[in-house]
Amino acid sequence: MSADLTELTGLTDAELSRQVAREAGELLLELRAGFGPISDKEAANALRKQADRASHVMIMERLSAARPADAILSEEGKDNDSRLSADRVWIVDPLDGTFEYGQGRVDFAVHIALWEPGPRTLSAATVDLPAQELTRSVLDEAPALPALPTDRPIRVVASRSRPPATLPQTVEVLGRLLGEAGINDHGVEIIDVGSVGAKVNEILSGHAEAYVHDTGFYEWDVAAPYGVAHHYGLVASHVDGEPVLFNAMPPYVNNLMVSHPELAGPLRTALQEAATS
Repeated sequence: MSADLTELTGLTDAELSRQVAREAGELLLELRAGFGPISDKEAANALRKQADRASHVMIMERLSAARPADAILSEEGKDNDSRLSADRVWIVDPLDGTFEYGQGRVDFAVHIALWEPGPRTLSAATVDLPAQELTRSVLDEAPALPALPTDRPIRVVASRSRPPATLPQTVEVLGRLLGEAGINDHGVEIIDVGSVGAKVNEILSGHAEAYVHDTGFYEWDVAAPYGVAHHYGLVASHVDGEPVLFNAMPPYVNNLMVSHPELAGPLRTALQEAATS
């Protein structure tokens, strides 16, 4: 599946994002399969470190060869402020969901997105989920989103280790609002998934309806899933509804909400009510 370096230059930005993310995903699977038994925490951490670095090196090599004039912001790279004046900035997470990867789980991802500060847009975005044999990209033909489920609780995805402090209150308020509106009377439940890309995929796959995070993370965590979410017709923004902008210094994103469009209004109301209660 790997493309020759000279072949990469002929790809569009979106095609390049998808191709390189898939190649990095294949590398991550190969490294994990060949690592041997992961018997303890030390071995798992050694695998995570090796995989993160190898994926970063591959992605940097391939993006730099295909687009030598572009800036690259990678979780594993050394950042500097020269990218702030760049016309095009690739935002890369070589291995998002590192903890889950080391546990042998499937909810890890490779994120590659292209931010163009002039139009302030993500013109390319790919989330590759190699262990799930699935790639989400802005090149996909996005199907119409299904209606909200009425035969089960609404599901909100949250971080396992750093969920919003007000999440229990938000879930309670949201369940009440949905019941009063006759949208869903089964309540709301919380599920946890690893990578941000994997979290967004839970919504796209119909396993959940929203994702909320308010304890901060970095642009490489967010950019590709954010671009993919918008492409598929989800509502993605800060929790107050403002759009997320990228290529800041430091590259930090305070909060994020990704939601099925029919749920976005009630969810935002529930977040506000929970925050002030």
